[in-house]
Amino acid sequence: MSSPIQIRTFTEKEQLVLSLEQQYPGDVGVLSAFFFNYVKLSPGEALYIGANEPHAYLSGECVECMATSDNVIRAGLTPKYKDVQTLCSMLTYKQMFPEILQGVLVQPYVIRYTPPFDEFEVDRYLLPQGESVTMLPVPGPSIFLVMTGEGEIQADGMPDEGVAKEGDVFFVLARTEVKLHASGPGCLQLYRAGVNSRFFC
Repeated sequence: MSSPIQIRTFTEKEQLVLSLEQQYPGDVGVLSAFFFNYVKLSPGEALYIGANEPHAYLSGECVECMATSDNVIRAGLTPKYKDVQTLCSMLTYKQMFPEILQGVLVQPYVIRYTPPFDEFEVDRYLLPQGESVTMLPVPGPSIFLVMTGEGEIQADGMPDEGVAKEGDVFFVLARTEVKLHASGPGCLQLYRAGVNSRFFC
């Protein structure tokens, strides 16, 4: 009497490897999926990756902010030049799961993500239609990136009231008050990157 055939389902990592192989056929970087943490972020969540830590973005949308660097080394999952030897010589080889940041509400409609290093912090602004918020002056310069929606942005050095719409980027000088208003349909979502506030303490 024969026993029934057992059909094993693929693990999440195995499914990921098969998907990556379809996207990057023949790329040795596909195998790295077995050694990396597989992290799925929900909207509003963030993580930080320290220097010399390998990582790859696989799908979805995110806002990336990094310290000034000309040291981007690739080893796989890309058609660009791969420098495996240099990458292997600089990695930390730490084994850990990254801390997921939920952010801290610093004022209405504003959540701040503060990594444990001085170079930067990121604020997420999510204003419902018709709402306004004022960003108090901060000691360092800021860059604003409008992700969705439409509104107005007002700050010293800007000619009158500027329109802020999806895809716009604004540079704001240090110690400048910024006023935002969501005027279009839906929410106005934008991000501010600036020097980590703990740097000035």
